[in-house]
This record gives sequence, structure tokens and C-alpha cells, in this order.
Amino acid sequence: MTEQLSRLLQIMATLRDPSRGCEWDLAQDFKSIAPYTIEEAYEVADAIDRGAMDELREELGDLLLQVVFHARMAEEEGHFAFPDVARAISDKMEARHPHIFGDAGGRMQEARWEALKAEERAAKGAQSSMDGVAGALPALLRAEKLQKRAARDGFDWGDTQGPTSKVHEEIAELADASENTREEEAGDLLFAVVNLVRAYGISPENALKAANQKFERRYRSMEKFAEGKFAELSLDEQEALWQRAKAGESIDN
Repeated sequence: MTEQLSRLLQIMATLRDPSRGCEWDLAQDFKSIAPYTIEEAYEVADAIDRGAMDELREELGDLLLQVVFHARMAEEEGHFAFPDVARAISDKMEARHPHIFGDAGGRMQEARWEALKAEERAAKGAQSSMDGVAGALPALLRAEKLQKRAARDGFDWGDTQGPTSKVHEEIAELADASENTREEEAGDLLFAVVNLVRAYGISPENALKAANQKFERRYRSMEKFAEGKFAELSLDEQEALWQRAKAGESIDN
């Protein structure tokens, strides 16, 4: 394992070598590489969802390369190197599991885990419960995390009635919005829906992911029924195929 990791670190050092490195790799910086890092993380998740273990091995390698790439650029600028990255996460994991690596007994409960994370944020100078929620997260996931942070401070409805009313309120405000405020009101509506879904104990990200998969699956069925002429059908004809796709799923289940 150490041999292969050393090999990968040396490959990246060579690619970034000013005299004999790769022109493309040398031209990159943290910002230009960041989108690739996010993309590789999603491809790891996709391989897991599909149970594709061979692909997962490859995608994890691609994601590891991103870590090595960022660490190499940081080392070149004198900030830190790959061993510092490994040391930092090792220190963090040991600190967050005192019941395993320290003297604390018992099991790690969610409240205890969050308390340890809060202590870490405070040590870094956090002044708000909102600090540390990455701005680059997908908007749906970030909305959920922001709401969970607020809920830990008691700023949350205790049932589904409050967020349900809020969703209806935001629907009405979007309907009445001017062109200048329509995007803002649409955002408020989506944020309220996340809150409502959370109130039912459901992950908004997982729920929307499942809905996306269902829509795609049914759409592909409609295209198959239409034998390549789906776009030529009227809306009523397309709706009939939608109902046929739904009915087919019910029969299969």
C-alpha cells in the first residue's frame, strides 16, 4: 500500500515538474481543479448506487488523484503536503472517537458526535451555527444542513403543520410575484419544501434522487412505447403513454 501511494505521489510530482511535466497539469490551480474533484465524488456515489465494484475501484482512484493533486499544489506554494492532509484527518477521527481511541466510555451517540464537531468549529473561530456549512454544496443538500443547524438551536417547527402552512404560503407568494422577485420567491418555496420533507423524517436529497430515477425510468418507457416518435405526439397522447408506463410499473411490482 505504501509503495503504491508513494508511486502516485511521485507521478503527480513529475506531472507538475516545471521542466519536464505535463503542460495541462502545470496550467491548473485549485479553482480549475475543484470542479473535477466534485465530479469525481459524484462518480464514486454513482458507482456505489449501481453496485459496480470494478468501477468503484477506478472511481475511488480518480478521487484519490484529486486529493493528491490539491496536496501537491499546496506543497509547491509552501502551505502543506500530502502527509499533513493524512495527519489532519487521522487526528480528527481519533478526536471524534474518544470512546474508541481515548478514555471515554460508552457508545458514540449523534448528539455527542455533533457536540465534538461544534467544539472543533469553535476552536477554528466559528461565531455562528451557520459557520462551516460549505457554500459549494449542492443547493438542496446545503438547505437541509442549514436547517438542521438551526434546528439544533431550537429554531424549527415541532410538527409537520407549520412547514405545511409555510409551503402553501410560499406557493401563493410565487404566484403573485413580479418578474423581479419571482426567482427569490421560487427559492423560498424550494427552501420551505425541504423543511417540510425534513419534518417527515425524510432526506430531501434521497427523496429527490428517487423521484429523478422514477421520472427517467418512466420517460424511457414512454419513448420505447412511441417507437422513436415520442416528440411528434400530442400532449394528450404523451400523457396516455405516461399513464401506461405507470401502470406497467404497478403490474411489475
